[in-house]
Amino acid sequence: MKALLYTKPYTFEYTDVPDPTCGDEDVLVRVKACGICGSDVAGHTGKTGRRLPPLIMGHEAAGIIERVGRKVTDFAPGDRICFDSTVYCNQCSACKQGLFNRCVKRQVLGVSVPEFKRDGAFAELLIVPRWICAKLPESMSFVQASLLEPASIGMHAAGRVPIGPADTVVVIGAGTIGLFILQAAKLRGAKTVVACDLNEFRLDLARQVGADVCLHSGKTDLRREILTLTEGRGANVVLEAVGLAETFAQAVSIARTGGYVVAVGNLQKEVEFNLQELVSRELTFTGSYASSGEFRTCIDLIASGRINVAPLVSEVLPLRDGPAAFKRLLDGKENLLKIVLEP
Repeated sequence: MKALLYTKPYTFEYTDVPDPTCGDEDVLVRVKACGICGSDVAGHTGKTGRRLPPLIMGHEAAGIIERVGRKVTDFAPGDRICFDSTVYCNQCSACKQGLFNRCVKRQVLGVSVPEFKRDGAFAELLIVPRWICAKLPESMSFVQASLLEPASIGMHAAGRVPIGPADTVVVIGAGTIGLFILQAAKLRGAKTVVACDLNEFRLDLARQVGADVCLHSGKTDLRREILTLTEGRGANVVLEAVGLAETFAQAVSIARTGGYVVAVGNLQKEVEFNLQELVSRELTFTGSYASSGEFRTCIDLIASGRINVAPLVSEVLPLRDGPAAFKRLLDGKENLLKIVLEP
C-alpha cells in the first residue's frame, strides 16, 4: 500500500509499505480522509519525542471497512466508520469505567515513543480494534468525519468542569481544539463564551462557530476586558488550549474566585503558578487529556450541524501532497487551520 512515511525530522516519503495484518478482533480500514493534527506538525520536527521515525503518522481519520477479523460480528466489509485515536485495551479497570484515555495499556494512532509504536492513518490501509470504531451516517462525508477526533477532545475538555446557563467561559487559543471547546461550551449552555487568540484569522473562525466575544490577546488587556465583561468577578471557567506558561498564567488571572481552570494545551512541560493564589482564591485546576469516547456523541452533533466543522477545513489534498502540506503548516505564513489528506 501507499503511505506517507516519516523517515527523519522534517522529512516524509510517499512510498510503498507492507499492508497491515488483520487480527481476530481487528478491522482493516481503507482510509478515505485523515486530518493533519498540530501535534503531527510539531512531532515531525523531531523535538517532541513522540514521533520517532520510521513512522506513519495520522490519527484524525475515517474510512470504509475492507476486511474484518474472524471474531468481529458488529462490523462488516463496506461499513463506513470512524474510530478513536486512542487504542485502549477495553479490559483494565479504567476502560471498564469508560475512562478510555486513562487505559494503562493505551496507545495512540500515529505515535511512537519508547513505550510503544503504533502506525497511523496517513496510508491507504489501517488496522484498528473493533471496539474503538463507530459507524457513520450516510449523510456525513469522510472529510467531516475526520474532524470527529478533535471535536471529541473539545467535548471532553468542556465536560471536565461544571458549566451552567449563567456562566462566562473563556477559551484561550482558537486553534482547532479551541474552536471545538468553545462550541462544546455553548452546547453545554454557557451564557457567554469568549475566544482569545493572537491571530485575527482564527478569531474570525471563532465568530463563525459561535463565540459571543472575541479578544485579541496581543492588542487588549485580557484581564481588564474579562473583568469588565463579568462586572469585576472574572470568568467562571477558563480553558487553556495553548499550553504555554504565559497563557496558563493568563488563564489563572482571569478566573473568578472559586472558578475553574482547565489545562488542555501541553506545549510546555513545566509552568509555575502562585500557590497562595490557588489556595486563597479556592481555584480548581484540572487537566484534560485526549477524549474518552465522546467521538460517538460527536457523530450526531456534527451530522446535525450542532457542531460546525466546515469553517475549520482549510484544504483537502491528496496524500501524496502531504510533505508540502506539513511544510506550509509549519511555516505558518498562510491562513491555514486544518488540512485534510485523502489517500
